[in-house]
Amino acid sequence: MIDETYTYITKHKERAAILIIGLTAVNALVYWEIVSVSARSGDLQVHFLDVWQGDSELVELPGGVDVLIDGGPPNGRAAREIASALGPTDRYIDLVSISHPQLDHFGGIVDVIERYKVGAFIWNGRREGAPSAFGDLEKKLKENNIPVITLGAGDRILYKDNAINVLWPTKAALAGKELNNTSLVLEVKSKNTTALFTGDIGVKIEASLVQTGLKNIDVLKVPHHGSKYSSSASLLNAVQPLISAIEVGKNSYGHPTEETLSRLKSAGSKIFRTDRDGTVTLVSDGKTIKVFKR
Repeated sequence: MIDETYTYITKHKERAAILIIGLTAVNALVYWEIVSVSARSGDLQVHFLDVWQGDSELVELPGGVDVLIDGGPPNGRAAREIASALGPTDRYIDLVSISHPQLDHFGGIVDVIERYKVGAFIWNGRREGAPSAFGDLEKKLKENNIPVITLGAGDRILYKDNAINVLWPTKAALAGKELNNTSLVLEVKSKNTTALFTGDIGVKIEASLVQTGLKNIDVLKVPHHGSKYSSSASLLNAVQPLISAIEVGKNSYGHPTEETLSRLKSAGSKIFRTDRDGTVTLVSDGKTIKVFKR
């Protein structure tokens, strides 16, 4: 059964309209068959995976390159949700990255490596403050001969007409005390669509990004699961996201906070939450963004 609702947002002249399609009581195979039609046509796909309290995003670039950003906690959900998105035959992920070495961001990647061949692993290089479980991931990467690449602000990954720009951290920021603020911040540009992946950065880092001239983001991965110490009015005024995705599950932190939700609403952004909407998939052809909620 597919329950269809349509919402168009006419924000930002010449930027994409949004089409929301809710998938109700639809199994994984049917879901994959629906979204794979867009994949074969060369559209950009971004999946905000429902991994409960944690971050995990799968980006399918036009041309067939798959990029996993974070892997959620060690509960097996990231690997299962990836299987639902990629289907039963795709067993290769080109790039796996983590924003920073906290368990709710990297814990599920060991399961992913056990199920998928991985082309390369990308991170910020910051080990200080990482839990002991990060050593298990490093061991798994070594056992599978997966190249490990350290990136920081100013680096770029290019593939055909697609670009992944690394906006943060700087070398100075990487040495800071707060591990969250060392998060890799990635800007994905593809199909006339820009998505910003922010890890767990706070307001100070957001201010630094705004000062670099960051603006007009179509899709925002809301920083730090909707913490009140992130998603500042300054950032939202600069990037004006059409869509904001909050990756969150049951937690004791109060995420997402009412303060953050209020700021996102004031910015005119359409909000999706994995704790309520399940895995959220965006499909962009460069003119329209379709949103599938599962």
